[in-house]
Amino acid sequence: MEALLEPNLAYLILLAGALFSLMAIVTPGSGFLELAALMFLGLAGYAVYNLEFNWWALALLVGSVVPFVYAIRAARRETYLAASLLMLVLGSVFMFSGRNGPSAVHPLVAVVASALVSGFLWVAVRKSVQAAQARPAHQLEALLGEIGESKTSVHEDGSVQVAGELWSARSSKDIAAGRPVRVVGRDGFVLIVEETASV
Repeated sequence: MEALLEPNLAYLILLAGALFSLMAIVTPGSGFLELAALMFLGLAGYAVYNLEFNWWALALLVGSVVPFVYAIRAARRETYLAASLLMLVLGSVFMFSGRNGPSAVHPLVAVVASALVSGFLWVAVRKSVQAAQARPAHQLEALLGEIGESKTSVHEDGSVQVAGELWSARSSKDIAAGRPVRVVGRDGFVLIVEETASV
């Protein structure tokens, strides 16, 4: 554990914890990002507890979450994201007090690590938000009235081929496999179909 008390390593661990934490905010639920954030922040906490640190840098680091949350929810996301990244970089670089300067972190380590993390977060956050706001590729309403073919028998459940794709389907009446069907409704991603006379 003594290796964690080397300021450059402590800085990198702290930066990794912040990175995983912010990514967990953008893409919650996987469990991996949350677990990694917890592990790295725990190790960073040990270093912060045992090394001299600047309270203002810790406040800046923690405060970087606020504009980050705005960046994934607000309209002017680039402004908020830039503010969050600036706070993250300054807070982490100046977290550990130096004997001969304001920071114990080597300037080259600080510049390279900050640039990599900031660049990654800039791209990852923008792409994640774009993906979350994208319209669904399948316009299910457009399938209403389309003609297809039952690939299995259809009643309580089954499969049909409609518009070149295989869909889960159900019908109020039994439909044998290989019969022409018409889409008359949908229930989520399940198509409601009925047998029709012609394809």
